[in-house]
Amino acid sequence: MVKTHGKRGEVVTEPVHGLPLVLDVGMDVYPVPPALKGRRSYRISSCFDGPTGQRLSLQGVWSLEAADELVGKTLLVPISQLPDSFDLHDVPRLLGREVIDQTLGSLGAIDEVMQGVAQDVWVITGPFGEVMIPVVDAMIVSIEEGKPVLVDVPRGLVEEG
Repeated sequence: MVKTHGKRGEVVTEPVHGLPLVLDVGMDVYPVPPALKGRRSYRISSCFDGPTGQRLSLQGVWSLEAADELVGKTLLVPISQLPDSFDLHDVPRLLGREVIDQTLGSLGAIDEVMQGVAQDVWVITGPFGEVMIPVVDAMIVSIEEGKPVLVDVPRGLVEEG
């Protein structure tokens, strides 16, 4: 949490380590480091996305002073509450993963994730040279832990032989 917003206890957050904006109303969040006394968790009651972060209202945080005590802390979210699409943007877990197209076979491994405003782009190096795949639902077939990422890229995106 990087700063307070207004007088009603809202806070502004920014994602860390290249992660996407994932916070949403109803999620339970845990500020770290935790307070020695008092509350150790909060539920998000409102959430507004901005260009670089999110503005949150947390249940039980009703004043500027209470919000100010949270500034500088990192919010953790239980894995069970993360959106299904989270794996598509977790850069450290993506790098080095093999990507297989349903028609062309192995495209190679993810070398880089270019983060954009509209969508991320995976840079893959392999038998077709450097291939750039926009990370959109229409192209991602499955992404399971411990398995190659399965994609279905449109014709012409990969230069064949």
